[in-house]
Amino acid sequence: MRVRVATTVLGITAGLLALPACSPETAGADQQTTSSSRTGKPADAHREPATLTSAALASRLLTEADLGSGYLAKPQRVTQHDDVTVLGCSALSELGGDAATGGTLTFPHKAKADFTYGNNSSEISEELYSDSPTKLSDGTNRIFDAMTGCPNYQVLAGSAPIDIATQKLPAPQDRGDERWSQLLTFTAQGRSTVLKQTAIRDGSLLLVVTGSPALVDRHLGMALTKATAAS
Repeated sequence: MRVRVATTVLGITAGLLALPACSPETAGADQQTTSSSRTGKPADAHREPATLTSAALASRLLTEADLGSGYLAKPQRVTQHDDVTVLGCSALSELGGDAATGGTLTFPHKAKADFTYGNNSSEISEELYSDSPTKLSDGTNRIFDAMTGCPNYQVLAGSAPIDIATQKLPAPQDRGDERWSQLLTFTAQGRSTVLKQTAIRDGSLLLVVTGSPALVDRHLGMALTKATAAS
């Protein structure tokens, strides 16, 4: 299975040069950074829970009402960065340039929501996917292993160089069947932004939450509860 990754993290960092060097939500991002990015039990090929349609997944996404005051939904954009070039990480180069930025996995059923918070310098993105447990497990492992296997690399998005540093983070131990988490630091023209990305597989459903570390920690449990409530 070839996992093609598109725009989530790169989309969040598209406004990197317009952001302050360190926003309030990212200031505390220097947290525990040593642990495996993958924890939990592997997908069980003999247990195949039903997959969910994209429409069903969309109904399980967080909304502005769930998040509370200060959050605004962002319009969805279908954007692909075919001009992304990876420097300094052969594993990501093999997956394709867009894999270097994290982003949308090409599982058959998916839904996504993006939000800004406060003064718009902090963002959070939620993605839901559904496929067989084995395919979700294999695809997610492949992309997280490639990204965290290169602690420092550079991408060229068009002609703009972005330095990226990745660190594995401890994933939540008591949620879902498998868990992954990483911290990404994007630096361009002397300005940096820090994003946390945590993925949880629960049966045939995969949740990926990406954004300012404090926002990810604040809303991950709520996102998983809503996504799996009807399962």
